[in-house]
Amino acid sequence: MRKRIVAGNWKMNKTADEAKSLLSEVINMIKDEVTGNVDVVLCPPALYLTTARQYITPGSNISLGAQNCHEKASGAYTGEISAPMLQSIGVAYVILGHSERRQYFGETNAQLAEKVDIVLANGLKPIFCCGESRDLRENGDYVAFVKKQITESLFHLTAEAFANVVIAYEPIWAIGTGLTASSAQAQDMHFELRQHIADQYGDSVAQDTTILYGGSANEKNAAELFAQPDVDGGLIGGASLKSREFTNVIKARQ
Repeated sequence: MRKRIVAGNWKMNKTADEAKSLLSEVINMIKDEVTGNVDVVLCPPALYLTTARQYITPGSNISLGAQNCHEKASGAYTGEISAPMLQSIGVAYVILGHSERRQYFGETNAQLAEKVDIVLANGLKPIFCCGESRDLRENGDYVAFVKKQITESLFHLTAEAFANVVIAYEPIWAIGTGLTASSAQAQDMHFELRQHIADQYGDSVAQDTTILYGGSANEKNAAELFAQPDVDGGLIGGASLKSREFTNVIKARQ
């Protein structure tokens, strides 16, 4: 059975004291209310990763995730953070290719392939983001576009390596806009992506691949989204900044 995962992407939010309060609230709520049937990944800003580690019990269903990393292991890249650095402080997952990284920092499919490689080489699991713009959704072949993102950044991997990748489908038009893909739209795309993976690696690998939905998922729509057969969890943005709402999203995935 493939993993059920709910990951909270804090993006560039919270001061140090606010981060401590949110971590304490979320982790205590998870301990009290969430069973072990879902894995939770907390992805605070890099500045707070070592703080977050102190709140997480080793061996629990809560893991630490980073929001990005550089494609090189070390070097003269001022301000960047490497996969070996993240691994050394107990990070387990790394979000790669988020639409905001692609849009604001010009990350390409080829660059993301390098990031995927360095993350896997250091024993970390990439949460690889893919998705289409609103214009492409309305006027273009958005399925082919998203499949291309996966092909160019992931399909150089062996089946064994690919088994460590988590996919996050995030329709760009539904991120921070208040819009959300309907459960049917989410399911349709997740099905297409799973079939695309099956065409490359076989049905067994595809059926074991966790595919998350990201795009204004919240406590009101999470249950309906997660009820879809190919939606295995969520990459949660704004709702992850509110302890009660994020916990309710996690509970919807149990």
